[in-house]
Amino acid sequence: MPDRPILVTSALPYANGPLHLGHLAGAYLPADLYVRYLRQKGRDVAFICGSDEHGVAILIRAMQEGTTPRAIVDRYDAELRAAFEQLGIAFDYYGRTTSDEHRRTSQSFFRALDDAGLFAVRTDRQLFDAEAGLFLADRFVRGTCPVCSYPEAYGDQCENCGTSLSPAELIDPRSTLSGAVPEERETSHWYLPLGDWQPALDAWIAGKAPWKPNVLGQVRSWLESGLADRAMTRDLPWGVPVPAADGGEVEGKVLYVWFDAPIGYVSATKEWAAERGEAGAWRRYWQVHPDGTEPALVHFIGKDNIVFHTLIFPALLMAHNAANERAGVEERWVLPADVPANEFLNLEGRKLSTSRGWAVWASEAAEAFPADSLRYALATMLPETKDSDFSWADFQARVNGELADVVGNFVHRAITFARRFADGEVPPLREPSEADLAALAALAEAPARVGALYESFRFREAVFETVALARHGNRYFNDAEPWKTRSTDPRAALNTIHVALQLCAGLAVLLEPVTPGAAAKLRATLGMPGIVPSTPAAPDGGLGWDAAGQPLLPEGHRVGEPEVLFRKIEDEEVEAQRALLAARAGEAAPADPGADTSPPAAPYAPAGAEVTIEQFAPLDLRVGRIVAAEPHPKADRLLRFDVDMGYETRQILSGVREHLTPEEMVGLHVVVVANLALRTIRGLESRGMILYAENRDGRLVPVTTDGEPGAVVK
Repeated sequence: MPDRPILVTSALPYANGPLHLGHLAGAYLPADLYVRYLRQKGRDVAFICGSDEHGVAILIRAMQEGTTPRAIVDRYDAELRAAFEQLGIAFDYYGRTTSDEHRRTSQSFFRALDDAGLFAVRTDRQLFDAEAGLFLADRFVRGTCPVCSYPEAYGDQCENCGTSLSPAELIDPRSTLSGAVPEERETSHWYLPLGDWQPALDAWIAGKAPWKPNVLGQVRSWLESGLADRAMTRDLPWGVPVPAADGGEVEGKVLYVWFDAPIGYVSATKEWAAERGEAGAWRRYWQVHPDGTEPALVHFIGKDNIVFHTLIFPALLMAHNAANERAGVEERWVLPADVPANEFLNLEGRKLSTSRGWAVWASEAAEAFPADSLRYALATMLPETKDSDFSWADFQARVNGELADVVGNFVHRAITFARRFADGEVPPLREPSEADLAALAALAEAPARVGALYESFRFREAVFETVALARHGNRYFNDAEPWKTRSTDPRAALNTIHVALQLCAGLAVLLEPVTPGAAAKLRATLGMPGIVPSTPAAPDGGLGWDAAGQPLLPEGHRVGEPEVLFRKIEDEEVEAQRALLAARAGEAAPADPGADTSPPAAPYAPAGAEVTIEQFAPLDLRVGRIVAAEPHPKADRLLRFDVDMGYETRQILSGVREHLTPEEMVGLHVVVVANLALRTIRGLESRGMILYAENRDGRLVPVTTDGEPGAVVK
């Protein structure tokens, strides 16, 4: 999207608790990686976020702590900002939904829709706590889930089975404020008739085929079920007051948090523009330009926010456009260009849960480890299309085995050789070998290859491809053996140093989105000129992203002493984090007797009954390469694969659609039971069975191998 402004948002974090690693992996680090890349490309991009400071959860916390909602949001807004800064999340602007601008913007938005008659005002009977004197919003009600019988289900959702609920569906409901049994009373609210907008939403979503499959799957499920009216107001003492038609405010009623929170993106953009002295510039990123240019709106969120960003907020924007048209106002809001939502990040094999103490707070992690190391490890574990797992062992392995041993080692070797055997200068390149030219060709291709992955929101692959350039450098350096050729072929040794230093310079640019601190340190060591900043600083020349593919260090350029870019993580540090996690979970256990406090590494079930070699021998296990994959047209759980068996290509079906996407499977070398009898499943033949491993959480992972298609597995 090079020719239009891009507005990138991350989900507004609730200002009622600290930030944890799951939050970072879901909505903030992916957005930061993307925006830093775009800035290096010289794109016109604004990165907007802010604290979500309204809603029931904040009011509940204030009541629990015996304080005011304002005191709660002030405390956590400061904590959130500090945590983002520690991890290098570089917003252009971070706002608050308690600001005056947000109140004005939200109320203006509501009035535009109400004046156009786009709300339905209805009187219903809702639960009321007579002791507290309040109508009870969904989260103020608990009771027994009608689906799974969990006794602590909330009025909007059962956290045990995940079923969406309404307070009226709960068995034996009770108020979380007083414990009293609530009674029903009449109250009036403004409803958005989502069903009226479903045809437009259907047509809009139909054009979003490139979106992530996990996003489209959830959206289509809601659309297939039919969209119901949704209340846009609440009976609460905390929030943006509902604006009345006469210019006043409706007593006792506030805007639904999912009405005002997305508008927080707009109000924060307004504040950012005003702070820059360009008060009207916010429209450049939110509304269609007079020449027809449409800015690109990209929302980074977790999967629990998909519906609000792909259906409810777009419906509100459509409604505002309709209101403008009726009023003769020539302003048209843009709808999201993409919503690259992530799934959930689990922790040490278990579902992350703050109430059960099973969480790693971002600020604590940033105090214990370098921000670059945390950013890199999380980037390699992002739950881009399915839930993923963070473990401290994997964190240590990623940092030590990839950042330190691959990137850091290559850079240190290259600069050290230049200092020792080339007088600390970049030697000239004379009569380069095929290996020299191949390494420079890999460098030339890297910016476009890695950039294409950033553009398509495949950040894990982008990070792996960036490190792959350092791997190439290590192989090239090892094969060239400059420690030998400096005596036997000095020209070849100097060429090796020249090429290796150019690879280092390219890495100093390409590493910027994921490890900005180390990238800056490397550029300083190499004495490189400045780059186009990946932070909100105004660009003033410098090397852009695409320049990384060129040899950036001229002949005779001096380099400095090498520094350690990435320190290794010690076993003791990892054990300390595991102990902290266990202690926190233990402290939470008495307050939540139902909490799962079993150790994450609980043993699997013992092996099954013995078989003889004669019983096993008839199985013909072969390596197959998946060359194509797609959903079964008549079965929700099945994927259909074309598998290259080396001697033929077969169609094989697997019931793994809820665990894996077709995109993840294509190209894998998997283990196949090749002599399994033919089966016909829902109208399609399946000739063989692909083997999968089942983890403790029930997730299936394909058994893969480096063997070639057709190879016998013994």
